[in-house]
Amino acid sequence: MKTIILGAGESGVGAAILSKKAGHEVFVSDGAKIADGYLAELAAHDIPFEQGGHDEQRVLEADLVVKSPGIPQEVPMVRAIRAREIEVISDVELAYRYKGDSKIIGITGSNGKTTTTALIWHICRHGGLDCALVGNIGKSIARQVALDPKAVYVTEISSFQLDDIRTFRPDVAVLTNITEDHLDRYGHVFERYVQAKFNIVKNQTASDHFIYCADDPVTMNYINKFNIHSIKRPFSMKREFPKGAFISNDQMTVGGQDPITMGVLDFTLRGRHNQYNTMAACLAASVMDIRKEKIREAVTTFESLEHRMEKVASVRGVEFINDSKATNVNSTWFALESMTRPVVLILGGVDKGNDYSLITELVKEKVRAIVCMGRDNSKLHKAFGEIVPRITDADSAASAVHQAFSLAEKGDIVLLSPACASFDLFRNYEDRGHQFKDAVKAL
Repeated sequence: MKTIILGAGESGVGAAILSKKAGHEVFVSDGAKIADGYLAELAAHDIPFEQGGHDEQRVLEADLVVKSPGIPQEVPMVRAIRAREIEVISDVELAYRYKGDSKIIGITGSNGKTTTTALIWHICRHGGLDCALVGNIGKSIARQVALDPKAVYVTEISSFQLDDIRTFRPDVAVLTNITEDHLDRYGHVFERYVQAKFNIVKNQTASDHFIYCADDPVTMNYINKFNIHSIKRPFSMKREFPKGAFISNDQMTVGGQDPITMGVLDFTLRGRHNQYNTMAACLAASVMDIRKEKIREAVTTFESLEHRMEKVASVRGVEFINDSKATNVNSTWFALESMTRPVVLILGGVDKGNDYSLITELVKEKVRAIVCMGRDNSKLHKAFGEIVPRITDADSAASAVHQAFSLAEKGDIVLLSPACASFDLFRNYEDRGHQFKDAVKAL
């Protein structure tokens, strides 16, 4: 089989290695320059490649194309491939085809999926399962299947990966929530984005499990519009679900034959949004038959992730928090909702069609000043210029940190929670977070 891997990032190189191991005739094509580390890997596995452009004739001779999720559907090369009716799949679909008897816990959603994925993996590992943490959160699932197979793959999955699945079927599917995000990739049609998220359950059977938030209005508005065959496991703070999970009077209950109960004050993750993430994770662990004592222990020992409400340092009474992973308005809403002290907020980056009115009331209530960190901050000034006493501009993390520190008072929190993508000033949200932390440490 002639397999073309389109894109040579983590997912693409992982897919190339798995394809080569599976006996495919593999060729990697990337329109940009391939990073040195990935070039070395391709050479080590004797996988031919091109970079800085596509040999269209060679690509269009493929039997199968594995498209990296970062490549939009509308680019000319992808359009040409589809016009030839060549099968296009994502790396998660490829991994599924070669995973053998291993199980997959697949997690998607607009917000909270990375934390939920990491917590599920932590619980599964603590519970004694032979498991890997893969997908958007780290190494690709295809790479893991090829080089270090596990019994369970705890996989964070983006809507872009779900766009290109055919047979992919997770044993446990988790949908944390759906809010407006990435609409620029879906022609600004929200329903297309919703469809992509619900693709995670489209191949599930009656023996699989679907875990979802019953308090999320978008999920509940669309759930009955899809033909779902799996066992539904809702979680909620508003209703009690005997076969799901719920929180009432600061007590979490995870249903089943042997219910799990624990107080939310025992969770290491703080904030209302993380209570939802913890319910989802505990539900996933319970359907994997992990003992409730192990689940309780894991929830009380989990450490929050880098770039997700990460406490960086306290400088002369001002606390700095790195929430660089907040790349949409809803993520910033959750961050602000959890604040109990006055905030100097660092916002900005590449706007993805954001509706900042969603955080207006929280900004009025909790934010002392805003530092806009991006190349074009006009939309932020328009949204918040009349409701925040001070709003300034910065063109780097160092400048943003210095300005925020000068605007803060003792006891305040400087919160980097940008509500935007990072690609105008930074390589990615990790780079943004690292530069923020470096600037704080240099104060």
